[in-house]
Amino acid sequence: MAKEKKVAFYTLGCKLNFAETATLARDFTDNGYVKVGFEDDPDVYVINTCSVTESANKKCQNLVKKAKRIAPEAFVAVTGCYAQLKPKEIAAIPGVNLVLGATEKFNILEHVNHSNKDKKQDTAVHACEIDHVKEFIPSYSQGDRTRSFLKVQDGCDYSCAFCTIPLARGASRSDTIANLVESAEKIGKSGVKEIVLSGVNIGDFGKGTPVSLLDLIKALDQVESVERFRISSIEPNLLTNEIIEFVANSKRFMPHFHIPLQSGSDKILKRMKRRYLRKLYSDRVIAIKKMIPHCCIGVDVIVGFPGETSEDFLDTYNFLNELDISYLHVFSYSERENTKAIKMDGVVPKWERAERSKSLHQLSDKKRRSFYREFENARATILFESINEDGTVNGFTENYIKVKANHKKGMEGALVKRSLGRLDKDGLMLIEPVRTELNSSNNFSYNLS
Repeated sequence: MAKEKKVAFYTLGCKLNFAETATLARDFTDNGYVKVGFEDDPDVYVINTCSVTESANKKCQNLVKKAKRIAPEAFVAVTGCYAQLKPKEIAAIPGVNLVLGATEKFNILEHVNHSNKDKKQDTAVHACEIDHVKEFIPSYSQGDRTRSFLKVQDGCDYSCAFCTIPLARGASRSDTIANLVESAEKIGKSGVKEIVLSGVNIGDFGKGTPVSLLDLIKALDQVESVERFRISSIEPNLLTNEIIEFVANSKRFMPHFHIPLQSGSDKILKRMKRRYLRKLYSDRVIAIKKMIPHCCIGVDVIVGFPGETSEDFLDTYNFLNELDISYLHVFSYSERENTKAIKMDGVVPKWERAERSKSLHQLSDKKRRSFYREFENARATILFESINEDGTVNGFTENYIKVKANHKKGMEGALVKRSLGRLDKDGLMLIEPVRTELNSSNNFSYNLS
């Protein structure tokens, strides 16, 4: 009897990468492979890479080394954005057997089987020019989490000065609404309670067609098998009042927006080639809070972009401090080849980038704690997810407040309506002991009096 082949996956980067890794994993398991953990001596490793920062590139190299220590005879395949941008660089990493760019990553099983059969000694590289990438490949994650990442859009037509994603993923393109509704129904019927809409530039959904993101979310709101939807991230210039108003009155879309800002300085926004200034951003936040007072708003910020002076950073800090937002995702600027920014003057020393990042991380913690405290003793419906080593379980409310409770069997994946409590030392919201019955109500109720 033939030995079952084992495959392990590791994903770097965004929610879109997680969705695509899950699709690759299903291809393997549908063809006789057993999916195992990274340290479980697999026959094949698949590393899905990111190329947003230099640290992501370095982590890929470290993962290959770790894989070969665990299973020296394993076949190592690397795909994703880093593989598209730097295929020769990856091929030079000792232990890599296969490098697949944007067009070939969804044919990975065929390439792995072919390479294994031929017992090739040289690393096989399959990558093409990114302007040849036109096709949209549907993807979604399932089984690994209580939420699923559903890929609705890919690629980007923007030309932000710091970003390599258009070079790695190509032009903006989308799935059809019919296909996405069908996928959502399938995911919901599998028992997943929450779907996160994922993409590179989701607000561009339907570009070049008669439909838009608003049409998509209206259609998904009718999918009865899914309790919750979230929009993972949307550019401020594409977040319309109509989208905000629809979410405000939606049956299934959660009161949570993640909106990239990148800088609170108009001078730096112009250097970054962003498509808005900070007045538009603040108007979007004001509109959200007017229509959805309890909405959670997350913000992406880059510190240390070339030309960012101490005064520019202070503008960003003060702008964010005054905004009614809930948390920050802070990134230190990372030099990326083939971007406009790499040729710009005014390079900020890395130690100064680190200091600015630290300041914004502290501001983020203050903002998050302040937002959480608004809802102490409020009633919320919580979706429980990860179990911690200390016997507790984490979950999220409709408006993305992270809670912690004592774990009981069956809580993972359960929706439970409960009163929120107080913040613990780690800034998590504690709640009273929970029962495990499901509650399908998604109407967030709160009382701040």
